[in-house]
Amino acid sequence: MTSQSPDMHSHPGTVTALILSAVLLLPAKTIAESNCREPLVPEDQVRRAAGVTVTGVGLITAWGIVNWDYFSVSPTASSEGWFGQDTPEGGADKLGHLFTTYATTQGVASLFEHWCFTPEDAALYGALSSFTMLSYMELGDAFSDYGFSYEDLIANAIGGIAGYYRYRYPSLAKKIDLRWEVGFQPNQGDIVTDYDNAKYLVAVKLNGFDLPGNSFLRHLELHAGYYTRGYSAPDEPDERTLYIGIGLNLTDLFRRHGHHKVATFLNYYQPPFTYIPLEKTLPE
Repeated sequence: MTSQSPDMHSHPGTVTALILSAVLLLPAKTIAESNCREPLVPEDQVRRAAGVTVTGVGLITAWGIVNWDYFSVSPTASSEGWFGQDTPEGGADKLGHLFTTYATTQGVASLFEHWCFTPEDAALYGALSSFTMLSYMELGDAFSDYGFSYEDLIANAIGGIAGYYRYRYPSLAKKIDLRWEVGFQPNQGDIVTDYDNAKYLVAVKLNGFDLPGNSFLRHLELHAGYYTRGYSAPDEPDERTLYIGIGLNLTDLFRRHGHHKVATFLNYYQPPFTYIPLEKTLPE
């Protein structure tokens, strides 16, 4: 592969990933609680995991040829950098890759557990399947005007690992979420690549820790996030912002009132205006 200076904004293909992640709405059950009499044997697990992965790769290929001009140019690769001021999106696109692989891992793992994988195997095969699909997407980018990005591939790997550990260890999932926030009035039709309206954050849910009695703290969570502005608007300055904040624990609120699917969705999506931030714009 030759090296190139990217002249287009990198995309994480989150449209496809979010479709795959719709299985997050499936009720995650243990083997004992579901209709599964026993876990699938390893051979069936491999077969089903391979089937999902191959199907995902096929869909990505078709979508990429039609919409992203896959296989229209000779392969190119580049190093886009990470979170520097002069990178294509100030690093927001790298967090988009990380979050996409993370959320897809969670969704595919939920599907596999629904198919009678053990939770441990569901987490492993979910992470492997997700990383394979998103990495294939990056390989497809090499044969388009986007170009292959080394940083994107690394971000995919980190997202897959994070998704694996969160699904593998329920005690961790009770404490920590990775979330994506997007404004109510996005600047473009594809909201999942509208980085000028997006934020990515880690939420620490205080109700996941041992708190005394009916402590008020269980209604709160701590946030740490990052976002960029102006990179898609030529007439506006490029800004990178870190923030910390205190937010409402909406996942716990909806779950306690029986709205489990809404609570699951809010493990991955952060509604705007539900927290108080303290922000720091990074120097140019």
